[in-house]
Amino acid sequence: MQHITVDRPFHRRIVQVCRLAQLGRVLRRRRTQPACLRPGVASHLPPLAVLAAEDQHFATHWGFDLSALRYAWHYNQLHRRIRGGSTITQQTAKNLFLSPARSYVRKGLEAYFTLLLEALWPKRRILEIYLNVAQFGDGLFGAESASLHFFRKSARDLTSAEAALLAAVLPSPRRFQADHPSPFVKARRDWILRQMKQLGGASYLKSLDRRA
Repeated sequence: MQHITVDRPFHRRIVQVCRLAQLGRVLRRRRTQPACLRPGVASHLPPLAVLAAEDQHFATHWGFDLSALRYAWHYNQLHRRIRGGSTITQQTAKNLFLSPARSYVRKGLEAYFTLLLEALWPKRRILEIYLNVAQFGDGLFGAESASLHFFRKSARDLTSAEAALLAAVLPSPRRFQADHPSPFVKARRDWILRQMKQLGGASYLKSLDRRA
């Protein structure tokens, strides 16, 4: 009987594919080399700010936050501004594998890739990839690139307020700017700072290891 030898874990191949796909897409858009947040180097502030702003149940859900989806649905029934209910895992899956076009087919594929990422990657890895591929401005992808552009410093050197400003532009990164924040962005920054404290600061990130 012939045996098949697997030379590396499947999830490592997925990581390589994700990196290559995202690198190609970013380079096509920017035509420059993107700066990346390296694991183990980044401060806890950028990931904590993003979690406070985008997905406070990230440590406990399995890719979908039903309470956020319900809230978004009720909000959208009453307001003209559309609010999304996507988790960080969903956004990571969309940024890595899918186009920004909206359709039921794309949403179905997004759900599939979301479950795949949650099954194959630890939470910290999903968050790390998200921080490296999320759009923080027009042509700015990744927290490190955004930090260098807006604040002239590495993301690991950001203050709490600066990290919160980066996270505050995520709803509409082409419209809002972290270095020239509008009143809306400033108010959102202050809200994110309060949420960062309520989450427990750096100790909240340690809870991600329990899902590793």
